[in-house]
Amino acid sequence: MNTPPWQMARRAARLNPSTIREILKLTEQPGIISLAGGLPSADTFPVEAMREATERVLREQPREALQYAASEGFGPLREWVAGELTGMGLDAKASRVLITTGSQQGLDLVAKVLIDPGSAVAVESPTYLGALQAFAPFEPEFRAVEGDDDGPDPRALRDVRGARFLYLLPNFQNPSGRCLTAARRDALAAACADIGLPVVEDNPYGDLWYDTPPPAPLAARLGEGAVYLGSFSKVLAPGLRLGYVLAPRALFPKLLQAKQAADLHTPGFNQRIVHEVVRDGFLARHVPTIRARYKAQRDAMREALAAHLPSGCRFNAPAGGMFFWVELPKALDATALLPRAVQAGVAYVPGAPFFVSGAHAHTLRLSFVTVPPARIAEGVRALAGVIREALVPGGPGGPPEVPRVAARRSREPAA
Repeated sequence: MNTPPWQMARRAARLNPSTIREILKLTEQPGIISLAGGLPSADTFPVEAMREATERVLREQPREALQYAASEGFGPLREWVAGELTGMGLDAKASRVLITTGSQQGLDLVAKVLIDPGSAVAVESPTYLGALQAFAPFEPEFRAVEGDDDGPDPRALRDVRGARFLYLLPNFQNPSGRCLTAARRDALAAACADIGLPVVEDNPYGDLWYDTPPPAPLAARLGEGAVYLGSFSKVLAPGLRLGYVLAPRALFPKLLQAKQAADLHTPGFNQRIVHEVVRDGFLARHVPTIRARYKAQRDAMREALAAHLPSGCRFNAPAGGMFFWVELPKALDATALLPRAVQAGVAYVPGAPFFVSGAHAHTLRLSFVTVPPARIAEGVRALAGVIREALVPGGPGGPPEVPRVAARRSREPAA
C-alpha cells in the first residue's frame, strides 16, 4: 500500500521551533542554573485559593462549568476585566472583552484578522519572540522600529507608515526589561495617530512593578486605534491559560469569529475558577507578595552582575518584570557561547532571535524569578567566567583580537 504524499501549506515553512523552548531542554540537565526561561515562580501560585475556588465551582455550578460555553468568555469575568481596565484609564466595556486561551492566542487572532501575505508589521527592536512566531506564518514583512534606552523612537515611525499595526510591550518588556516613560508613550501615541498607525499593546508584566506603577497604557491614549492584550499567567498561574483582548468595535466581531474557528471557546471551567478567585479583590492582596519576592531576586542579580561581569559588558536593572538584558563586547556571539555556559553550569537566552534581522549577536537575556538569590550569584559568577575566558585572544572560543572596550559596567534606569 502506497502512503499518499502530504503536501504542506506554504505557511508551514514559516513555523519554527521556539528558541527559548529549545534552550529550556538544556536546563533539564542536572545541576544547571537556568537563567533562561521566562517562567513565573511556582512558589507564587495561589494553590489554596485555587483549591477553594475549584471546590465552590464544582459544588455550586458543576453542570454549567463543565459544559460548552460562550465564545466571548464567561460574562462575569469579562465584566471584571472591563472594570480593571477602566481603572487603568481605558475605555473598556465588557462587550469588547474577549477571553482568550492565554494572551498568546490573542496574538494569533490579531495576526489572522489583520495580516495578509506581504503586508507590513512594525515591531520594536528587540521584541517578544513569541509575537514574531505568532505573526510569521501569515507572511508579513517585518519592519523594525529602532529606538534608544527609553524605547522605540517616535521619529522612526515615519519609516513604517502604512504598516498594518505597531506591536508594543511598553511595560518591562520581554526581553529588554525596559519600561516606556509617560513622555515616550505620549510621543508614540501622537506619532501613531498622526500617520494612522494602529497599535497592538501587549501587557503581561505591568502588575510586576517594584517601586512605582508604570504609566497609563498607550491604549488609553489611542482609543479605537489600539488593541490591548492582558494575561492572568504572571499574577495567578500560567497553567490556567487565560488571557484577554480589549478590541476596538470594528475588530471585535472578526476576532470573535477567528476565536470560534480556533477552539470554540476558552475553557469555561478555568474561567469560573479564576473569577471566583479574583472577584473579591484577591489580586490586590496577592500581587504585592509576588513583587516583594521578585524584587529581592532582581536586586541579587543586579549586585552579582555589577560585581562579576567583565569590563565592556553592559546591563540594565529593570524596574519591574522578569528580565535583565545584557550586552557583551561586540566581538562575542552569545549563541556560540551558550554550549560553554551550559558546560559551566548556567543557561541563558541569546538575544539575536528577538531581532527581526537576527542581528545583535552579542546580546543575551537573563531571567531571575525562578532562582533563589544565592543560586543567582553562583550562576552569574559562572557566566562571567565563560565571558572572561572568551575575551582572551586565542583562548577557547575567543576572538583573534579583542577591541578595547569601555569599562562602564552597567546602565540602571531610574525606577
